[in-house]
Amino acid sequence: MRQSTVHCLKRLVFAGILAGMGMQDAMAVTLQPWKDELFGYGTVAETTDDGALRVVDYQEMRDINGRDQVPERRVKSTYVSTAVKKAQQNVTIETPAGPIDVTMTGKGEGAAFTVIFIHGRGGDRRLGSNDWSFGGNFNRLKNLAVRGGGVYYAPSVPSFDDAGAARIAGLVLHAKALSPDAPVILACASMGSFICARVARDTAAVKSLAGMVLMGGAADGDYVKTPAFKAKLPVFFTHGDSDSVYAANDQIAVFRKLRKAGVPARFVLFQTGGHGTPVRMTDWRETLNWLFAQ
Repeated sequence: MRQSTVHCLKRLVFAGILAGMGMQDAMAVTLQPWKDELFGYGTVAETTDDGALRVVDYQEMRDINGRDQVPERRVKSTYVSTAVKKAQQNVTIETPAGPIDVTMTGKGEGAAFTVIFIHGRGGDRRLGSNDWSFGGNFNRLKNLAVRGGGVYYAPSVPSFDDAGAARIAGLVLHAKALSPDAPVILACASMGSFICARVARDTAAVKSLAGMVLMGGAADGDYVKTPAFKAKLPVFFTHGDSDSVYAANDQIAVFRKLRKAGVPARFVLFQTGGHGTPVRMTDWRETLNWLFAQ
């Protein structure tokens, strides 16, 4: 073989190595700060489970009345940037289980990551796309998605049974098909946790997920029997310690079972927080960056 040919082959191999490194770097998603001083957690009152569980200081007078222009209805404008609405649209996505109405923010095809938020009982896609309620937390999520080159889906869940979960599983597969190398995160709040529990039992959907977020959700006592558990799918829990709908201790017990089995898991417990506190107070940037890093 002539020397020039050998040199050419070496260059091609080296270029291939660099390309591979570039692909790996592209897959490592890290969200950059955006209004962290407003949305980041404050005082950590207690840390347990080798640092995996944090009890975060929460005060209604400060974190609702002091944060909102109209308590529980409209956050102060400093927490919000509505420019992100230019990247927002209402769409209907066809899945094998049937159509699902979605508010989509960001680009679908070629997205750096996908976040799908599942509302609780009585909600629809408007809840997860509301810029002004819940302390502006969904507006922050939308901005993080657009600024990070990702996409955020807030679907209207038709039901919280197997039929509804099948459409969400279809949405997960849809997102993965559009961006095969990008992580897909499924976040479920309150009764929406029933959807996460059912998707955790869907082998195809689990293979397309990079993690789940459970926000004030119901404890799944049989989670250890699911494909998600067997796949060691990372889970991030947030919960109010005074939740009167789903007891925090029940969810902490599930979290500790996961940790004991070697499943990556984190838990943020809001001191004195109620059922709706996680939707308002979860730090999306910290949560997603931890899941992306697993």
